[in-house]
Amino acid sequence: MRRGLLRLLINTLALFAAVVVIPGVRFDGPLWHLVVVAALFGAVNAVLRPFLYVLTCPLVVVTLGGFALVVNAALFALTARLAGTFGIGFTISGFWAALGGALVTSVAAVLVALLITPEPARVRDAPRA
Repeated sequence: MRRGLLRLLINTLALFAAVVVIPGVRFDGPLWHLVVVAALFGAVNAVLRPFLYVLTCPLVVVTLGGFALVVNAALFALTARLAGTFGIGFTISGFWAALGGALVTSVAAVLVALLITPEPARVRDAPRA
């Protein structure tokens, strides 16, 4: 449970970074709505991303991973559309804003995760005889 809450915090901070950096990504509402968007974003990624990567695997391979950016942008845009369905003010103005928002969210999530997650314990080498 603690790990899930940590992932939610990381996604919330990453989405906030996308809202601040990308002009076409907007958020209007109380801060807890952004936490709901982060949970929705995590659920969309957990459910749909594996399925979409299996379907688009040939395109991802042919484009050397470039099409994965399109998949991420589509999931980001879907999250905004679902948030609008729930009455949350998270909007994206178009494909390029979705692509930029997905990129910023991914990079920010990695950076925040590196900053706030503890370093794993290292196993020492066994003494040599």
